[in-house]
Amino acid sequence: MGSREVEVGGAVEADSTGPLRIADQEFESRLFVGTGKYSDNETMVEAIRASGTAMVTVSVRRVDLDRTQSKGILFHLDPEEFFLLPNTAGCYTAEDAIRYARLARAAGFNEWLKLEVIGDETTLLPDTSATLEAAETLVAEGFKVMAYTNDDLITALRLEDVGCVAVMPLASPIGSGLGIVNPYFIREIKRRCGVPIIVDAGVGTASDACVAMEQGVDGVLMNTAIAAASDPVAMAQYGRAKCTTFRNKSSLYL
Repeated sequence: MGSREVEVGGAVEADSTGPLRIADQEFESRLFVGTGKYSDNETMVEAIRASGTAMVTVSVRRVDLDRTQSKGILFHLDPEEFFLLPNTAGCYTAEDAIRYARLARAAGFNEWLKLEVIGDETTLLPDTSATLEAAETLVAEGFKVMAYTNDDLITALRLEDVGCVAVMPLASPIGSGLGIVNPYFIREIKRRCGVPIIVDAGVGTASDACVAMEQGVDGVLMNTAIAAASDPVAMAQYGRAKCTTFRNKSSLYL
């Protein structure tokens, strides 16, 4: 069984007693992690293992795609151990995101993709129109697109309509550590969308992850909060514990 919603009085309760299903894949963990900003590759791998993560995101623009180079992060991430999710972080146009998605597939990644198209260099907020454009093209090419977007319901619904397998609304701007700025909108996106909702960006603490899960979402992605922590491994363990707390029961109040 995957996550589903059942009505309980005036609330919608997310039943997360089984694995999280996204498209045709099941994941035991509700925590997703990134690979940027670690002090060294050894710490990165140790923290990722400690997190018990479902997916590990890898920026196609920012890493050496040659897996034989020991200084590169891909050398240290065994795809047999970790589910690697290439992402288009750092892309500012739909064309750029599409190009890097194709590059990831050519470099040996599978058809899964975290789509990011940034619209503002200062806040790193997404360009939603370009994201939709890129998503439509990539879905048509067979990619299983998990789309990073803002906390806007209409954009989330449109991303679902074009065929994204998951929608990833931000909690707050990338790297800000502000936590969920607009919990109502996150709840409404979860209530209205049929695909899994993964809160992405701005989750600064383990307690922020807990708050995110309380909104009824299916999972949380953490990167800076873990990688830039004074003890990344401990932070990864805390994030894992907080997401696990809400694995069996999380409520979405309307």
